[in-house]
Amino acid sequence: MEAYGWEWGSALIRWLHVTAAIAWIGGSFFFMHLDASLRKRAGADPAIAGTSWQVHGGGFYEMSKYTLAPAALPDMLIWHKWQSYWTWMSGFTLLCWVYYGQSTLFLVDPAVMPLAPWQAAAIGIAALGLGWLVYDALCRSPLGDNEPLLAVAGFGFVVAMSWLFTLFFSGRGALIHTGALMATIMTGNVFFVIQPNQRKAVAALLAGKTPDPKWAKTSKTRSTHNNYITLPVLFMMLSNHTPAAFSNPRVIPAIVTCVIVAGALVRYFYNRWHADHEKAPWWAWAVAAVAMVGAFVVAASASPGMRGLMGLAELPAAAARADAPLAPQEVVDIVQVRCMMCHAAEPMEWIGEAPKGVLLDTPAHIARFAPAIAMQAVLTRAMPPNNFSGITDEERAVLAHWLRLDVAQK
Repeated sequence: MEAYGWEWGSALIRWLHVTAAIAWIGGSFFFMHLDASLRKRAGADPAIAGTSWQVHGGGFYEMSKYTLAPAALPDMLIWHKWQSYWTWMSGFTLLCWVYYGQSTLFLVDPAVMPLAPWQAAAIGIAALGLGWLVYDALCRSPLGDNEPLLAVAGFGFVVAMSWLFTLFFSGRGALIHTGALMATIMTGNVFFVIQPNQRKAVAALLAGKTPDPKWAKTSKTRSTHNNYITLPVLFMMLSNHTPAAFSNPRVIPAIVTCVIVAGALVRYFYNRWHADHEKAPWWAWAVAAVAMVGAFVVAASASPGMRGLMGLAELPAAAARADAPLAPQEVVDIVQVRCMMCHAAEPMEWIGEAPKGVLLDTPAHIARFAPAIAMQAVLTRAMPPNNFSGITDEERAVLAHWLRLDVAQK
């Protein structure tokens, strides 16, 4: 029941997280598009920066944006904040549920650093909090007045953090924490900057005063930052399902670099294209494509299974800890015959990388991933896929006995 609880909890939290993220990202993309599509109309109210006519769902919509704020507040004002908050809250809950609650499976790699679960969680949470503080300090520093330099500094900071994460966590844990750091920055912008500035503007209007223009300017800058890092964050979050992206932690900073460049350029193209189709920077697609090809080449060259095909020397194997728990020989024999053709550093050709990055090629690795074996091979029998390796009920019973599972036989 405990194993099923972890699995179903993960599915439900992830469902909420993805749903909230769709709402938030959709809103971000829409408002960036709306800002770019605004046009000044002849004879319009001078206080209106521009108007955009749009058609959707069979209806016509006229949307106007004030340069600063309307003279008086309307009776109904819709705030856009909960999409961001729920995305972060559900994402942090998922991070705790999957990576901190099951750290020995997904976060802690004894070959990198033999952390206790509480230590790994403390490092991860502290890094997210400190990461926001460093980013916010950069924005408030003199660099904040120079957008290109600020972008370079922020970019370098995230890449440096991705490298730092590889010194503590597994490749999968390092990449997901890089994405979580960027997502925390995004929600921090909403919670600590954009929303407070909007509340100040509303309070000023209610008091019959004119809002300070710097509030709107600062909020717009932070919102733009969020828009440009959205696509890289999505890649980092989805990467935990792609072992090719995290199988070799040493190249994660290079992959993060390529993905940030590609994702930011795609958003740059659309932001410019919405403003003026004739001046769309089509070159951005070519550079983004080169960046992603670069990410592929880096990942492939760091993969033990691909290096041979590329004519590169074998990578040195990580040394196993002398005190690491080991699976019994009868279990090792079953796993080697039924599972290791896929779950190895160099799996069969059509696999590419071990599924989910799970290696079952040594007694220590088999013992480390015992909970995953319990769920996949004994409780659900989802593995091997379609039982292509022919594992028998008797062999599953041996695994169940080793795992101390009371599972009824067919």
